[in-house]
Amino acid sequence: MASSRKVFMFPWLAYGHISPHFELAKKLSDRGFSIYLCSTPINLGFIKKKVTQKYSSSIHLLELHLQETPELPAFYHTTNGLPPHLMSTLTNTLKRAKLNLYNILKSIQPDLIIYDVVLQMWTAGLASTLNIPAVKFTTSNIKQARNVCDVKNANNAEAEDNSTADHPEDDDQEVPKRFCDSIMVVRSCREIERKYMKYLSDMTMMKVVSAGPLFQDPGENQDEKNDELIQWLEEKSECSSVFASFGSEYFLTKEDMEEIALGLELSNMNFIWVVRFPVGGKMSLEEALPEGFLVRVKDRGRIVEGWAPQAKILRHPSIGGFVCHCGWSSVLESIEFGVPIIAIPMHLDQPINAKLAVEVGAAVEVVRGENRLDRDVIAQVIKDVIIGNVGDDLRRNMRDLSQKIQKKNWMNLWSC
Repeated sequence: MASSRKVFMFPWLAYGHISPHFELAKKLSDRGFSIYLCSTPINLGFIKKKVTQKYSSSIHLLELHLQETPELPAFYHTTNGLPPHLMSTLTNTLKRAKLNLYNILKSIQPDLIIYDVVLQMWTAGLASTLNIPAVKFTTSNIKQARNVCDVKNANNAEAEDNSTADHPEDDDQEVPKRFCDSIMVVRSCREIERKYMKYLSDMTMMKVVSAGPLFQDPGENQDEKNDELIQWLEEKSECSSVFASFGSEYFLTKEDMEEIALGLELSNMNFIWVVRFPVGGKMSLEEALPEGFLVRVKDRGRIVEGWAPQAKILRHPSIGGFVCHCGWSSVLESIEFGVPIIAIPMHLDQPINAKLAVEVGAAVEVVRGENRLDRDVIAQVIKDVIIGNVGDDLRRNMRDLSQKIQKKNWMNLWSC
């Protein structure tokens, strides 16, 4: 019976990865599976708030404890607020927790492991050792997933089966294909990436399963701060404002922050801008932003420190554009709510995401001059999207795409 089957989920240590895993967990729970979601205590503290009464008996949160050091204390066992120079340290520390994870798996004895392809491919080795079927899950787009998958290994001869081992090896091991190469679950859909899904499947001989967009219902976030922002938007006319945010794990340089601020100002459009600082690097908005900026834009701009209800803002009818870094979650939410993207990709998979968003008619990318952002270019693109024909065309394309996606019946994973 499906009601007795246990699924162990192991996301990468980033909120942008944990949230989609949790949304996938809810969908699988609705189908009768018992879910065991494993991450560090600091990340699970974020997820605990989202486990409603409906899922309290079917979604179990398991703590994975990493080694604490002066350089990497427990509050850095997440990418949220992690200084960039500590990323490799966190990655290696997680890898050294293999034995802890092995013991958890041995205790739970799940029927299936769903693991994040980002920096955690070694999980398949543990699955093989314990003779537990495992499938990859990518929270990024297919084009990026192809980069992190070892396509060549899909055609290699099967490695020696280590299923009889009674402890995990210290080094990464070759894993039989039946444990890691047969299925990949993707946080995407064929309406956006049909040709790339087929390409990945053909190249790797994997079955590619679409899980859909997988983001939280905007109505689940409620607080007074959110209400104030929404009330502010209520005073604006339809499609007259932009929302600007660059994710929870990238921090703008002083130069980029200045150009974006002045671009928003020069556009003369209403805006909400989420500004973040790394842990230990917080400064006042007056210090971080151009001199006099806050005074000049106070009647048409709202600056929010740290966090804002992105999905709730994007679905508001007064929002006509989204100035963003093109994290995959942001791209999917923009498409879901039909909001054109003003793309300013920064690093990692974001340039790929931006190109894909442009390709499907969901975005206009801000062109850098001499690899630098320019306030005048930013302002012009914002105006083109909010009051120009460019924005009208994008909104029409995105409305059609959004309707097709919303009609889909997602999650046929249980039939694989």
